[in-house]
Amino acid sequence: MTSTILEFRNVSFSYGPRLLLDRMSLSIETQEMVALVGPNGVGKTTMLKLVAGLLPPASGEILLQGKPLTAWPRRHLPRTVALVPQELEIPFNFHVEEIVAQGRVPHLPLFGGHTPADHRAVESAMEAVDVVGLRHRPYSELSGGERQRVKIAIGLAQQPKLMLLDEPTQHLDVGRQIELIALLRRLNQRGLTIVAAIHDLNLVAENFASIIMLTPAPEWIAGPAAEVLRPELLQRAFSVSQSALGRYCVSPDSDGITQVR
Repeated sequence: MTSTILEFRNVSFSYGPRLLLDRMSLSIETQEMVALVGPNGVGKTTMLKLVAGLLPPASGEILLQGKPLTAWPRRHLPRTVALVPQELEIPFNFHVEEIVAQGRVPHLPLFGGHTPADHRAVESAMEAVDVVGLRHRPYSELSGGERQRVKIAIGLAQQPKLMLLDEPTQHLDVGRQIELIALLRRLNQRGLTIVAAIHDLNLVAENFASIIMLTPAPEWIAGPAAEVLRPELLQRAFSVSQSALGRYCVSPDSDGITQVR
């Protein structure tokens, strides 16, 4: 039996006069693996930041586990939602284990250090993404794929129910992209709900059952991959001809679009 972990109720957001999200209403079920797609600049990163509580909506309401985000204590929200950003700037020469341990900050008392439970959570997070062997390596010396796994480990150390990833395959070669998506699928199978902004529609079609697509209109479309990755919808979102989109499209074999605006 599924349950709703995240719900948008008529959510709108603007940067000045520019409207990015317009009365968005949708829900995501526990343990779904959802791709967030659309051309650059349509609000994918903004939507993730709204869910993480880093930005307030202009109107409407976002609910996490049935409770409005505004009702969540600031320190408690990162225990349920982890945001993995596109870029992570590390100002000093920290080692991997030290960086992953930062994911425990939401769990620490105001005055006190890491407990044995914190150390176990950090170790478990590093094991899950296969960076235990990198624990003493400086982050600045890691490859792009290794850095991406470390960023995910930070999020896992928070022990969240929902993980948000902003373009996690960006700057990775094809082999590392495949490895990273396989990692996300394993985490999802263990019970983690995942929402990932993904640029490559081939990866989306092959690995995500559900999609939220944002368009410049602004419009949004949410539903099964087989219904969202249709030529006419992709043409509207990406402003390209249908003939150029053939390899990205999926033959419909499921229920219809849940919402179009």
